[in-house]
Amino acid sequence: MHLTVVSYNIHRGVGLDRRRDLDRIADVIAEVSPDVVGLQEVIREEGVPHADQATYLASRLDMSEIVMGETRTHGAGTYGNVVLTRLPVLGSGRCDLSRGVREPRGCLRVDLDVSGTPLHVFNCHFGLALRERREQLDLLGVFIRDSERLAGPRVLMGDFNEWHRGPVTRGLRREFSSPMRRRRTHPAMFPLFALDRIYWDAALEGEEFSVHRSRLARVASDHLPVVARLRLSHAPPRLAPYVVGDALPPAE
Repeated sequence: MHLTVVSYNIHRGVGLDRRRDLDRIADVIAEVSPDVVGLQEVIREEGVPHADQATYLASRLDMSEIVMGETRTHGAGTYGNVVLTRLPVLGSGRCDLSRGVREPRGCLRVDLDVSGTPLHVFNCHFGLALRERREQLDLLGVFIRDSERLAGPRVLMGDFNEWHRGPVTRGLRREFSSPMRRRRTHPAMFPLFALDRIYWDAALEGEEFSVHRSRLARVASDHLPVVARLRLSHAPPRLAPYVVGDALPPAE
């Protein structure tokens, strides 16, 4: 089974030209024909055309499943992370990554059925401060440990806001076996920083990892989307507890 997964910070639909244009965002996503999309910085005001960005994008992309991970209110609606997919949703969970007085952050977990095999997609948005991200990595570890009863491989995606190699990069590279190389995604027009990442477990064989750099993608948001093309092997589901944080072995 082959899967294409995308992580994309859509910047509330506002592009580098300061225009809010959800059709442009939808067109960028459609260019890579994904099965699962993890979005950050999404606004939802249900029942208001174009203000419910998740529903509008799902309709444009013909994706029937929408799961929202709210991090804060936004006017009459909510704001946060979203997963869109055509795959059946088995369940979901949310983790509050907010620290102190800084902007509320979160991680959304969505459990998907991939031809009878469960797949667990974690969609995160980390903070801007180094100490904040260190603490959020620990919180994410607890969230993953609490999900250890779930069988099946994991995909972790999102905007990790780590401008240079640091604790997030080191911690997640030890936890996930994917040979993920850093790819520059921000700012979109002339990307300098690898803020957006996708990690995956060994049961998912990575066939390609890239940044989508189309002409439209360079203006639709301040981030470029990252794309992983994965193949789900026929190995049995992951049953061992997830190992994170202090329980991780030292890097080789």
